Amino acid sequence: MAQIRIQSIEPIISDLANGWLKSYGLDYKLEQESLNTEIDLALNEYFSKSGGKGGNRPDTKLLLQDKNLNFYPILIEYKGYEDRLEKLDSNGKIDNRTAKNEPNLKNIKNYAVNGAVHYANALLHYTSYTDIISIGMTGYKDEDGKVEYSIGVYYVSKSNLGIGQKVDDYTDFSFLKKENFDEFIEKVKNLQLSQEEVNQLKEKREREIDASLVRLNNDIYQNEKGLGENDRVYLVAASIIATIGVPGKVAALEKSDLKSSAEAGNTDGDIIVRKIRAFLNEKKLPNEKKELIIRTLQNTLTTDNINKVENGESQLKRVFTKIVDDLGIYYKIGLTTDFTGKLFNEMYSWLGFTQDKLNDVVLTPSYVANFLVKLARVNKDSYVWDFAAGSAGLLVAAMNEMLIDAKRAIKSPERLAIKTAEIRSKQLLGLEILSSVYMLAILNMILMGDGSSNILNKDSLKDFEGNYAFGKADKKFPATAFVLNPPYSAGGNGMIFVEKALSMMDKGYAAIIIQNSAGSGKAASYNRKILKHSTLLASIKMPIDLFVGKSNVQTYIYVFRVGEAHRKDDVVKFIDFSNDGYTRTNRRKASCNLRDTDHAKERYQEVVDLVNFGKSKLNFLTEKEYYEGTIQPDNGADWNQTAPIDTKPTLDDLKKTVTDYLTWEVSNLLKHENVEDESLRK
Repeated sequence: MAQIRIQSIEPIISDLANGWLKSYGLDYKLEQESLNTEIDLALNEYFSKSGGKGGNRPDTKLLLQDKNLNFYPILIEYKGYEDRLEKLDSNGKIDNRTAKNEPNLKNIKNYAVNGAVHYANALLHYTSYTDIISIGMTGYKDEDGKVEYSIGVYYVSKSNLGIGQKVDDYTDFSFLKKENFDEFIEKVKNLQLSQEEVNQLKEKREREIDASLVRLNNDIYQNEKGLGENDRVYLVAASIIATIGVPGKVAALEKSDLKSSAEAGNTDGDIIVRKIRAFLNEKKLPNEKKELIIRTLQNTLTTDNINKVENGESQLKRVFTKIVDDLGIYYKIGLTTDFTGKLFNEMYSWLGFTQDKLNDVVLTPSYVANFLVKLARVNKDSYVWDFAAGSAGLLVAAMNEMLIDAKRAIKSPERLAIKTAEIRSKQLLGLEILSSVYMLAILNMILMGDGSSNILNKDSLKDFEGNYAFGKADKKFPATAFVLNPPYSAGGNGMIFVEKALSMMDKGYAAIIIQNSAGSGKAASYNRKILKHSTLLASIKMPIDLFVGKSNVQTYIYVFRVGEAHRKDDVVKFIDFSNDGYTRTNRRKASCNLRDTDHAKERYQEVVDLVNFGKSKLNFLTEKEYYEGTIQPDNGADWNQTAPIDTKPTLDDLKKTVTDYLTWEVSNLLKHENVEDESLRK
């Protein structure tokens, strides 16, 4: 018997819903009509529901304004079947990504809400709009021919990383009426994500970033000839700075602004440099720093080869377009992650470093950065510095922790705004000697809300005396927290940085991750100096595969209290954290190379609690992995201890031995009897 094909009633659903909008007196636009140039361009640039480029056409769209004169794009998608409203993942979120972190085109195409959220992400990626309402509606005719329908209303924004949140259940579109819209927006603004949900969304987006960075760098590496590794880093930094913009002050650079002209002073490189200068001027960066950034980027942006026009397009415009298309949404939604750290690791993964050299440029994974920050007891009042900042990932983690603590403690919006500005401009300081990596640190801090004020392009061992820079060079930085992942080729595997930094602090805490031999003899002389002014609180053995794919050295984390000399009877907490709950792989095409397989987040928090409060906090770890002991302050090579194994036999050991022996005896007797039985049968 032939299967009856159910007919879509999408035209009826569309007519019903648009009829509501018409009755409300709203100026709505249909599929082929223009809403405004910015939105039209974004929908045309973003990949389509079928996976190709452009051609995104919501069935209906509006642009509504609330009482505060803020505009909200409203994007509506209709379907005409009973079960085509929305497709959710296992966490109850809109399922628009596959397990491989690629667009789930089937869901985007077939479900109304999924399609509407897809359109909203196009606007987040390519426009200045950060708050969008996505509406899906579908329906069917019941057995009596009556139309039944359902509506899904979602808020898609920078604050929920573009994933979307359900607003409420609705039976029509009257929440969009002028007299109801402000109340609706109030409800939208009061939507809250739990910290767990935020963390899940961040992890999801971070996996997407990884996939996008691999794709982007592979494309540039294979198809754009003549660009060295530093050029690639500078081009990404320049493109992102030029397209961030400052609302109401500096318009974000659009792809269409680059004309690929050969006219002197008006090449694509000249245009990008002017935009970067305008952005940095508006950010009120010190002139010395601003000129250093521009000079560094200009060397790449204004070269003849990259601006040479072939077939109507310069190489610079082509690369700029790739960067904006692949990465735009991630830096526009303001991810609080070491975005450029991921960028750095991906860009540098193509370089032909020797293993030793590679160890020196491996950056700290974000979850390890957060771990170090917590171990260093960073809070809203901390002054945090890093003497080998890399892409500033540790300082980004510190800034985030400080801002979270400030929000938790300060209930006055005015006081919180002042404290937030102080944290970003006064309470962070980083030093990085490599100019290409320094640019990444600057970019990272700009993306994270601009804590770039005190990122210095200096040798922390030779050229740094502990002061601020750029107009405040006569004022000491009052450091109370030190975090570090040093280059292991430096003195004492990098302990030379630790000794200098801690000797310049009066009080506070420090947490550093370093090669294990630093604690077992390679850095003994530096360690002895450190213990004259700082106390070793904890020694934590990290998993051997922590930096899998980048380095295979065994690392330890050492935690210090600064300003108090270590005494021989001071208790040190030795923790074997070889099993941190994560499973790591190193597969280039894997959708995720880091999986939480055994309560990893809880284990990391447990170690922080063990360092702070002692063995009463043991839960996932056992006493075999936690040991309280002492070190000799005049030794410096006894920092990597493990829990002693008790070799004294107990009564239980004796009982087990006797039981094992008797079992063995009985087994032998039975075997002997079986052999005799067999011989008798013969």
